[in-house]
Formats: sequence, structure tokens, C-alpha cells
Amino acid sequence: MPSLDPQDIRLLTLLQQDAKRSTQELAEAAGMSSSPTWRRVRKLEKDGVIDRIVALLNPKKLGLNTRAYVHVSLVDHTEPSIRAFDDFVAREDQIVECCSITGADDYLLKVVATDPEALETFLMQKILALGIVRSSTTHFVLRQKKHATALPLDLG
Repeated sequence: MPSLDPQDIRLLTLLQQDAKRSTQELAEAAGMSSSPTWRRVRKLEKDGVIDRIVALLNPKKLGLNTRAYVHVSLVDHTEPSIRAFDDFVAREDQIVECCSITGADDYLLKVVATDPEALETFLMQKILALGIVRSSTTHFVLRQKKHATALPLDLG
């Protein structure tokens, strides 16, 4: 992991708040000049600290009013089953997050849908239809209390 100095941390904090800032705006907010700011940001990108810059969309404005966390347990843990499930997850846009987890289940999925019925259809016709899922448990999100995309930079 690259060593981050206080200026890097400041730039990363500012970028996590608003990545649309110009280099000049970023430099001013960080108390730096433009050229060193530009070089530092490019180095953070090159080093992989900045993975990508994206637009964060509002799911409700797009009609995606239903969110759920789905715990999935596979029938077996053979390489073909795991590869088949991983490939399925990679191609399904409704699955916005997937983690392989410890415990009774194998995966935790975050799934979005237009409404509960559409989520049920996705679960029944896509996930369970794979034939490699032993069980699934769905937890509907009633209200989102916190959603952050910024990572803490002062834990070390």
C-alpha cells in the first residue's frame, strides 16, 4: 500500500466529497497549487488508490424503489458451481453488490428492483432458477439510515 501523507489524505477527502472539482478548485480547497495537485492525483490513480471516478445515481429517481439483501447458500462448493454463480452475479445488473461471506451462507447480495413483485420475479426466475442455490433468505430494506461511499482515511 502506498504511503499517504496529509496532503494526499486531504486531496482524497475532497475528491470523495465531490470528484467533479477541477484541478484548480481542488488545489485551492487543499491549499496547494495546481501542478502539484494534478501530479499527486495522477500518482494516486496510477498507484490504484483512486480506483475509478463515477457518478452516483439516486435509485428512487430511477424508479428503483425496492432494495434487499439476499443471503445465498449454494448446493455445493465445487469450482463449477462457484464459477457459475460468480458469472451469474457479474452479468446481472440488478445485483449491485456481492460478497462471499463466512457463516451459514455463502454470499450476501444487494439487489435493487422497481417494486417487491419485481424483486420476487428476479429471485424466482433468475437466482433460484440457476439450480445451484440451496437456499436464499431475503431481507427487504425498509428505510436506509446511512449510505456512504467515502472511505475513512484516518484509521491507520
